[in-house]
Amino acid sequence: MFVFWGDGSQEAMRLVESIRVRSTENFNWTFIFILAVVFYVYWTEFHNKNTEVLCAGLALYGVHWLYEIANAVIGHVFGYPLWSVSNASTTYILLIGVCWELSMMFSLAGMISFKMLPHDRSKRYFARDGKGGIDCRLVGALEMALLFALFESFLAGTSNHSFIWVYKWWGVLPVFITTYVPFFLASNYVPDMEPKKRRAFLIGEWGLVALLLIVLIPLGII
Repeated sequence: MFVFWGDGSQEAMRLVESIRVRSTENFNWTFIFILAVVFYVYWTEFHNKNTEVLCAGLALYGVHWLYEIANAVIGHVFGYPLWSVSNASTTYILLIGVCWELSMMFSLAGMISFKMLPHDRSKRYFARDGKGGIDCRLVGALEMALLFALFESFLAGTSNHSFIWVYKWWGVLPVFITTYVPFFLASNYVPDMEPKKRRAFLIGEWGLVALLLIVLIPLGII
């Protein structure tokens, strides 16, 4: 079953209010297995000196964390976040909108998107005589964003409420445009930046993530 918009129901509000962030009540060993898989993937790419692939993964994952922090802040200020995950759907909730399994998936999503691009990333679709056309990296980002938005709509309709949308104006379309498109633009474009700009982007991005977590978690905001 697919759900395309939040319903503003009392049940959705109740589910969000019952979320236990960073509780170990549902913790199990799949947490360790998933961590091992992610570590193996990153170490393999590092060992093979696939710098661009690593940058793609880290670029998207950093954007993911900035969005999750912003979503948690929205929940703190307005009572409900834009999206949430339920206690029943995960072994561990990191922030109100993201669980361990989902976050680890996003740590790999940028790599996957980047590897799915054509070998020649200067390729342009629908170009005529080498002019015009659409950048293959943009097309790839839009395709991945649409896929992820549709899959999120499936998760929002699962019986264990894997995803919870409270606001009636929040759903597949805003998720696609405002969330997933920026995610995959980061993974598809950052690796092709000049090395100095790429390094500055990643350091600034992850430095901001670290700062926000260090400040906002102890304050009880996220």
